[in-house]
Amino acid sequence: MKIRAGLLAGICAGALAVPAYAQDVTGDSSESGIAENIDPSRVIIVTAQRQAQSLQEVPIAVSAFDAEALEAQQIENASDLQLTLPNVSFTKSNFTSASFTIRGIGDLCVGVTCDAATAIHVNGSPLFGTRLFEAEYFDLERVEVLRGPQGTLFGRNATSGVVNVVTAKPDLSGFGAAAEFEYGNFDSIRAKGMVNVPIGDSIGVRVAGYYLNRDGYTENLYDGSNIDGRDMYAIRGSLRFEPTASTTIDLMGFYFHEDDDRLRIQKQTCQRDPTGVLGCLNSRRDFDSTNANATLASVLTSAELFTIQGLPASLALGSVYGPDGFANFDEPDDVRVVNTPFTPDYFADELQLQAHLDQDIGSMNLSLTGIYQETTVDSRQDYNLGVLDRSGYATGLNTLQFFADNGLPVTDPNTGAILGFIPGSSAYFSPIADALIPNGPNGVLCTSDNDDENFGAYEGNSICSDAPLSFDRSVQYQTSWSAEAILSSDFDGPFNFLIGGIYAESEVSENSYYVNAFGLDYATGLLGTFAAFANTDPVTDAPAPLPPSYLATSMYRNNTTDFSLESFGIFGEVYFDISDRLKFTGGLRYNDDKKTVEARTTLASFLNPFANTADPFTSPFVAGFDADPGTDGNQLLQTREVSFNEITGRAVLDYEISPDNNVYFSYSRGYKSGGINPPLSPIFAVEESFGPEQIDAFEIGSKNTFLDGAAQVNLTGFYYDYKGLQLSRIVARTSVNDTIDAKIWGLELETIISPSYNWLINMNLSWLNAEVAGDQFFSNPRDPGGGDPDAVIIKDLGNGSLCAVTGAGADGFINFLNPYFGLQGTSEFPADGGIASSGAFGICSIYEAAAAGAIGLVNPDLAPLQPFINSFGPISVLSPGVEVNLKGNKLPQAPEYKASIGVQYTAEFGSGMTLVPRLDIAMTGEQYGNVFNGSVNRIAPFVQANAQVQLNSADERWYVRAFVQNIFDSNSVTGLYLTDASSGNFTNIFTLDPRRYGVAVGAKF
Repeated sequence: MKIRAGLLAGICAGALAVPAYAQDVTGDSSESGIAENIDPSRVIIVTAQRQAQSLQEVPIAVSAFDAEALEAQQIENASDLQLTLPNVSFTKSNFTSASFTIRGIGDLCVGVTCDAATAIHVNGSPLFGTRLFEAEYFDLERVEVLRGPQGTLFGRNATSGVVNVVTAKPDLSGFGAAAEFEYGNFDSIRAKGMVNVPIGDSIGVRVAGYYLNRDGYTENLYDGSNIDGRDMYAIRGSLRFEPTASTTIDLMGFYFHEDDDRLRIQKQTCQRDPTGVLGCLNSRRDFDSTNANATLASVLTSAELFTIQGLPASLALGSVYGPDGFANFDEPDDVRVVNTPFTPDYFADELQLQAHLDQDIGSMNLSLTGIYQETTVDSRQDYNLGVLDRSGYATGLNTLQFFADNGLPVTDPNTGAILGFIPGSSAYFSPIADALIPNGPNGVLCTSDNDDENFGAYEGNSICSDAPLSFDRSVQYQTSWSAEAILSSDFDGPFNFLIGGIYAESEVSENSYYVNAFGLDYATGLLGTFAAFANTDPVTDAPAPLPPSYLATSMYRNNTTDFSLESFGIFGEVYFDISDRLKFTGGLRYNDDKKTVEARTTLASFLNPFANTADPFTSPFVAGFDADPGTDGNQLLQTREVSFNEITGRAVLDYEISPDNNVYFSYSRGYKSGGINPPLSPIFAVEESFGPEQIDAFEIGSKNTFLDGAAQVNLTGFYYDYKGLQLSRIVARTSVNDTIDAKIWGLELETIISPSYNWLINMNLSWLNAEVAGDQFFSNPRDPGGGDPDAVIIKDLGNGSLCAVTGAGADGFINFLNPYFGLQGTSEFPADGGIASSGAFGICSIYEAAAAGAIGLVNPDLAPLQPFINSFGPISVLSPGVEVNLKGNKLPQAPEYKASIGVQYTAEFGSGMTLVPRLDIAMTGEQYGNVFNGSVNRIAPFVQANAQVQLNSADERWYVRAFVQNIFDSNSVTGLYLTDASSGNFTNIFTLDPRRYGVAVGAKF
């Protein structure tokens, strides 16, 4: 276990040997933080095995970047790591989170009860819900990235790998300070600095921070503004206390704050469906908007649904067969240009408090670490990133105002002439008009706001605009803490050990995803008020109107009111030198996780009187809401608890061919606990919980140094057998998770070449095959017909979801029934849409009853039609659609190949000054954003290139740097998110930043 010198390992080795880039005080004799000479014997130390070791010595696929490497390769945040690491990709995701994918395994599970596949640590402690993906790197000692399952030692059993951010510690040897100021395009201002102060011989204090403010990357045509800007800062304070030579105490406090107009989603794409059944088709991702007739807000306010419900069609906001709200909207053909009436807002902060004790006890070491963490994230933006046309609302809004002013008219059944008005009926409509169109039908349209409570427009909490608004909000408040103890040995003999334990708790006090839309407010108001007005006494069947009411909640809200995690693990490893060259590592870990959650999903779920200005859940009719159909009685919250435990381990043989050449073979068992799916509204048949992941990982690697340290070549091959890979899909506007099996294998090559003192070249290559194993059947949300030309895809007018009617006579079945409900028959999708089935609007439950021989239960007057219905042969109604086999499909976010190269030269002048230019190019190959693959889910290969040149003073006291990032201004797409049927099946895309350039000046003291 002794540290031995070797060439700097991983991609950062060359950067460490370059006299150009680091700006933090590292504690060397010069206190400059800038390497002053090229020293191939300098060693980078990592803690990949929870002990300090030379990176090149560790029998694990691990890369590490110290402060100089981060600066040299312009790695400013977690997203930038993907541009240089083999088989690593990163993308933002739909709900203020991100997915750091290693070897095809990322955070494909979406939900508050999901564990992260890639564990994120700070100084070895696990983080929960961290906002480090928003923050930028500053004043770090290094960033370590371990590829492959790390269940034996790190965190709570990470299946894909670990990212460990190691902060710079106070230097007790002397005072030091550093500062940098940067200005770039988009009026970007970035400043960072550090001060290191020793207090006596045994205490040191270090304070560091950064500030970033820039204009938005994205132009908003609606008002000419720029959005997607940044306004953030972070500060970190550290204290080191060394009371004795064998005792070190480290304390760290960190705070991050962001409050700006960051876009959570860069752009919406869609191959527009002219039928309106799907919203978007299945072949391409065009710069176009979904057909709004496919959305829940449109179907719930359609003339067709109102007619079926017995409501006046004149109140409808349109027809699903007429022009939709986006029919005349021109979606800008540029990922950096949008047209939205809703300005996004984004808030995030994080507090970390950490304490660490390192105590030597003879030939052993005791390490105690505790961390406390608070995180908040709150993001709102336009749901469609578009402007809905309100012209089609005119008839409905005018009728609403008329009813609000006069009441429900009584008409002559023969002539239609108005004979009078039902007394008192205007009170059922005036609250809707007052809340939604306060200035009349031609004035502003008001939409429910989405604060932490359930108050919406009918409680006086709204946002008004000339255009109909549609926006969402993703918010979470979380607190966590963990404590870990590790006892390790460093004996001189062949045997050493490590044993430890960790306990962690995490609690989410609020996790909500809202969708607000003017159409939803309109629908919940009218459907609720008619239900209240038309109420009858259940005994006498006589009219017994309820108070004027709407259907609460008036917004969609998937709400977790409480989630708690309790986790503990016990782990240990033994290290045995079988011979001077052959070493064995064996490790075991027991992990135990308990999760409890209280949650509900609401939209138009129960009547709430307009007069009730308190929380809608105080409504006298809330007893009609049941968040948990699986439990007797009506529950306002669904409460679930699950527990998981597992034993994992690893075994490694490490053979030293020569002092500069090692080869190792390892087997490890990875594990990630399962979770609980949220309740759905409406109810669909999904599993309440999902099981744990399990991975058997085999790896062989070789770490080599050649040409007296001038070249380094590391090669790794791996094979994964994955059971129960957690995969998210949208059902009823809610993310639920299923499990599939997968096989993954690949190769990784990392090289560093220094042909002369002044030159440095680093190159990485990787190849990956990650695919679904075995027969795995799921319905494709883009094509619920499953490619069956006999199937009919139905857009359900009652809830906006999709189902598939199958059977040889399905078309005739729909064409026969639909006219009885005032609906048109089937229509074909465009030939280039990738949909073999036909489509229609309808009510899936009606078709289910008819196919089961019970059409009379829908309407007794239709009972005589049953023999004709039966003549169409066997008919099945499948919700959400026809299942297809995913066997052999590629996993999402798993690029088939990646390659990167960096070239750096150091020019030395007689004055002692140096000029260091550097160029980095990274290429990411084809990947898919969805497990159903196909051209519509394909993410094209992309290239990113960065360059910079830095002038250093002779005394290493100051520098000037010019830089450019994304030289080719590539709109590189890193990930996709497919929305659900009730949203129109559009795709959200996530991209890397556009071209940035600027200059920076820095100094050290």
